[in-house]
This record gives sequence, structure tokens and C-alpha cells, in this order.
Amino acid sequence: MKFTDILFEDVREIWGKYLEHPFVKEIGEGTLDKEKFKNYLVQDYLYLKEYAKVFAMGLVKAESLSDMNLYYGSIKGILEDETEVHTNYLKYFGIDQNKVFDNRKEMTTESYTSYMLGIGLKGDLKEIAMTILPCAWSYQFIGRSLYEKHKDTLDNNFYKPWIEEYSSVEFEEGSEVWKNHINDLCKDISEKEAGNLRDIFMKSSLYEMDFWDMAYGK
Repeated sequence: MKFTDILFEDVREIWGKYLEHPFVKEIGEGTLDKEKFKNYLVQDYLYLKEYAKVFAMGLVKAESLSDMNLYYGSIKGILEDETEVHTNYLKYFGIDQNKVFDNRKEMTTESYTSYMLGIGLKGDLKEIAMTILPCAWSYQFIGRSLYEKHKDTLDNNFYKPWIEEYSSVEFEEGSEVWKNHINDLCKDISEKEAGNLRDIFMKSSLYEMDFWDMAYGK
């Protein structure tokens, strides 16, 4: 069994609950309160800034050119591709993207990003990969699920660009690259190290649930 298969089995129940979360369900239905989505966008934009820094720490610690290119490409994708969807929505809400960083992080955003940055500073490449993968992989998991469920009714859905971003072939391919990278890194690890890595993956997955709760105002 691949290590990513073990990771998925660990979080299968939690990720299943993502799909039942009212914030996620209402995005798919197109019924989510736009004010809630606006607040989520701001916090997610603040999150992505710190998220990219964790990849940058991985870039610094990478030894091979292939690993360096992997981290570099991911940083570029976060700053250019993923934030583009956010930027377009911010324009709709009349928010200057350059002023988003004047907003304060909510406690969940601060706690989650601080956790990841701590792993980035102290951890090795395997630990860094564990803390960053749940975000990208679970968003692809959510995006694909929403697209498959609502693809016939997306045309009039305000959240169509968000769903299409995270269900896109490109985003899925990016997740697969990272999963393959992790499986290569974790081929010959000890049971103790595997336990530590699974714990990091689980904690980041739980933080993702906290983020959805925060976004919905729960």
C-alpha cells in the first residue's frame, strides 16, 4: 500500500465531513451567503500568503534540483494561478487585493498558519510535505466532488469559478505530483517516523475543518 493510501484512510471520515459541511454544500448549490464567502476569501488570501512561505522553506531545504523545481513550481502556482480566482472575486466585492493584507487574521487562520510555519522551520522535507498536502489534496477532493454532483447546474452558480479551479485537470495533476513525491520520500521510513508523519497530516486535516467552521461562522 502506498503511503498516501494510508494517509487517506486515516482522514477518510474527516474529509467526508468536509463534503457535508454547510459552507461546502452551499457553494455547490450556489446558495452560500456572499458575505460569508467574502470573509472566507479574505482569510484564505491571508492564509495563502503564509502557505507559500512554507513551500519556500521546503525549497531552501531541498537537496536535489528536481525537489527544488517541485517547490518552486508550487510557489508559482499558489501566487499566480490559485490567487487569480481569489483576485477576481475580490474585484467583484470591491476589495483592493493590495489592501487585503491590512486585515487581521482570525484566530483559526493564525493558528493554522503558525502550525505549518513551525513545521516548515523545524521539520525535514517529509514533515513539510505532510503539513502542506492536506490543503491542496482536500481542495481537489472537494472540487471534484462538487463538480461531479453539480456539473449540470453550474452555469448560474456564483461559485462556478471556484469549483472549476479546484476540479480542474491542472489542479488534480498538481496534487498527483505531490502524492507521488511523498510516496517516493516515504518508501523506507520506520514505523515511528510514519506515525509522526501521519500525525502531522491528521492535524493539518483537522485545521482544514476548523477553517470551514470559521468561514461559516460556526
